[in-house]
Amino acid sequence: MQGEWAGELIGPDVWQTCRELIPAGSVFAFMAEHRQALFPPEMFTDMYPSANGRPSMPPQVLRALSGISDVEAVQQLRSDLRWKAACGLGLYDSAFDPSLLTYFRRRLARSTDPDRIFTRVKEVIAATGLLKGRQRRALDSTVLDDAVATQDTITQLIAAVRRVIRQVPGADQVAAAQCTGHDYAGDPGKPRIAWNDEQAREVLVDALVGDAIRLLAHLPQQPLGEQAATAVGLLALVAYQDVEPAEGSDGTDGRWRIARRTAHGRIVSCVDPEARHVHKNRTQRQDGYKAHLAVEPESGIYTAVALRPGTGADHHEAAVAEQLLNGEDGPVTVLADAAYGTGQARQRLQAAGHTLIVKPPPLRQAVPGGFTVDDFTADTVASTVTCPAGHVVVLGRPQVSSARIAQFKKRCATCPLRARCTTSTTGRNVNVHPHHDLLAAARRQAATDSAWQADYRRWRPPVERGVAWLVAHGNCRLRYLGAIKNNAWLHTRAAALNLRTLVNLGLTRTDDAWTLVPAVA
Repeated sequence: MQGEWAGELIGPDVWQTCRELIPAGSVFAFMAEHRQALFPPEMFTDMYPSANGRPSMPPQVLRALSGISDVEAVQQLRSDLRWKAACGLGLYDSAFDPSLLTYFRRRLARSTDPDRIFTRVKEVIAATGLLKGRQRRALDSTVLDDAVATQDTITQLIAAVRRVIRQVPGADQVAAAQCTGHDYAGDPGKPRIAWNDEQAREVLVDALVGDAIRLLAHLPQQPLGEQAATAVGLLALVAYQDVEPAEGSDGTDGRWRIARRTAHGRIVSCVDPEARHVHKNRTQRQDGYKAHLAVEPESGIYTAVALRPGTGADHHEAAVAEQLLNGEDGPVTVLADAAYGTGQARQRLQAAGHTLIVKPPPLRQAVPGGFTVDDFTADTVASTVTCPAGHVVVLGRPQVSSARIAQFKKRCATCPLRARCTTSTTGRNVNVHPHHDLLAAARRQAATDSAWQADYRRWRPPVERGVAWLVAHGNCRLRYLGAIKNNAWLHTRAAALNLRTLVNLGLTRTDDAWTLVPAVA
């Protein structure tokens, strides 16, 4: 298990004595033979002050590949000959405490190169030449459930107040004097009220929000450390994200109720403040994060992965796409669904030289079965728009959203095509996107170009296989808190899956070089 081992194995070397019991061509057999070359000790020198005792990677990789917990991984290492062989242990070696895996992940996440395992496997892929000449990259994302239970407003308020009391110096005295809505120190559960009584719930919410506001207002003026400052900021967010002034209140009398709406970017749990409500589509909602991936569709190799919070413009598929492709040696053919087909994303990816086989976002019809924006002729150079009936209007100046609006107004009053165009009493308005020409061309290509359609149907679906591999064995639910830790897990998981793919393709090491030797049928 050690990167630099100065002692002796306990019992006979499992790989040397039980080699015939380890499945040939498996990841276990490969790691048994090549773990030191794949993950040399010097990879982790910067993480440890001592030259000895640096944990090597086999248990982490096998754990990520199997999708099991730290405790289960250690049990496998103690009792499974395959794991012992892969990690270079003796027959009677009792492994180590599971906390060592947590300790290693923490050090890796805080290091200067937390993705080095994924990068190392990519170096092996490059050495084999597997991706040489394969210039297609299929992009997709999937929602991974967070590791905590979603908290309701009342639970979050109580948890956030308790966190401030624990972590901010002097907050306990302020809470004792100012907070009366709940016994934050002595009662670990929810307040005891009639939960089916709407008025009782509103009174409780009002009291808890009042406690939070008074606590924040009376905290002593002092410099705060990172944990204390985070606790104060979290309480401020939680206190206001789900509430609004009570009925009849002008917002200044301190009366509150649960808001009749959902706040954008709402925190769903004080235990993991970075987790969010995630809408993969209009009907599917989960709480957690989004895993973004780029896959070479022919081999199934993950060329890039990233885990991001589930909401926010900076974490949308179209924004992350450019990041996933930044590590490519040159332009590639990008295959993706409509989530990646925004005008800005198209502009940036084409500017980088990439060829796009990306579905454009669908158009909405103002009237079912009626005209869409593509039925209007927009001349962005002359700044005019011509409607299906032949009326021509001048485009207005860009609005806040940068879109330009063509207002037909009175021209619609007597138009014979009005019933297919609009139901508005004031006439049809047409929003012309700042990237209208780019998006219109993409829609025409997707609708009429048979070669484009054939490439999309052939090379886009394999990314779904990559998603399925990623979430197999229960890995659709994360085990850690926060984007940083879960992003590190995602890279390790992808590295393990890439290694499995390479081994299945015949990865071996000959004359100090990584090569692929396919099995003879």
